Amino acid sequence: MTASTGKGAVGRIPNRRLKRRLPLSARRAWVGLAFVSPFIVGFIAFYARGLLLTLEFSLSDLSLKPDGGYTLAFSGLKHYIYAFREHATFKQVLTSSVGNMLLDVPLILFFSLFMAILLNQRFRGRTAARAIFFLPVLLNAPAISDALDMARALLLGGTSPASATVMNAAGGGVNVSYYVDMLGSLGMPRAALNYIVGAVSRINSIITSSGVQIVIFLAALQSISPALYEVARIEGATAYEAFWKITFPMVSPLIVTNMVYTLVDSFVSSDVISLSYDTIFGAAKQYGLGSAFSLVSMIALCGILMTASGIVSKRAFYQN
Repeated sequence: MTASTGKGAVGRIPNRRLKRRLPLSARRAWVGLAFVSPFIVGFIAFYARGLLLTLEFSLSDLSLKPDGGYTLAFSGLKHYIYAFREHATFKQVLTSSVGNMLLDVPLILFFSLFMAILLNQRFRGRTAARAIFFLPVLLNAPAISDALDMARALLLGGTSPASATVMNAAGGGVNVSYYVDMLGSLGMPRAALNYIVGAVSRINSIITSSGVQIVIFLAALQSISPALYEVARIEGATAYEAFWKITFPMVSPLIVTNMVYTLVDSFVSSDVISLSYDTIFGAAKQYGLGSAFSLVSMIALCGILMTASGIVSKRAFYQN
């Protein structure tokens, strides 16, 4: 019986070696792969073919057949050369779109984090306040925005010319030249002054583009354990110190998420995308040139995403 037991124990050793558990890093990698697998499947099934066709169109001259379909004649890099050397506005529109995006993204992230911290406090009407800040996301839907534009047109058409002039002037903002001159006379650097003026002029777009980011930051703030703040208060930490030592590090991974979302959302609604759409589906029907515009703008966006994500991710705190 003893020999049999020893033989069985010896026979189980290879099985134990075969059943070694994967290391923790490998298991986390498999979990992450399973999490992003729907995106990978959706990209291959629905997006990859369209991306390859866009690349093919940008390298060809496309002509439509009278009975339907199209024909392609390979033209090489002709459309890309024309876009950067001969087109009147593409480089300017691309540069301004990238500049506006880089201006808006930090402001949107700062504003959304600031509002999420305020909306995370306990006060009466907190639910209504959260709904108000998320309302622009719903109002920016094409159907709703078209309905609002129609209602505004009907309202202006039914009022007197003087009232319409007052209503139009109300949305024009205020003249900030006085404040610009005052801050300049106080010695503020011109670059910082221009950034502040640009931020003030974009306050409407910043507020309307921050709804989703506020919700994401709210979820991150509500996931922070209250025990961390209690320990900080016992140790005598101020609210300022608690923010930089607890709140900001704990929400820093979501800053990366919101940054990626904001970059993509800002670029999708930019002028360079409108230029690509108008070039393809406008009167000229320049499919090859419009496809080249789209690919160049996508490459620029991917470069900005990788650079910004790499810089911010290195400074983000990931709790194990």
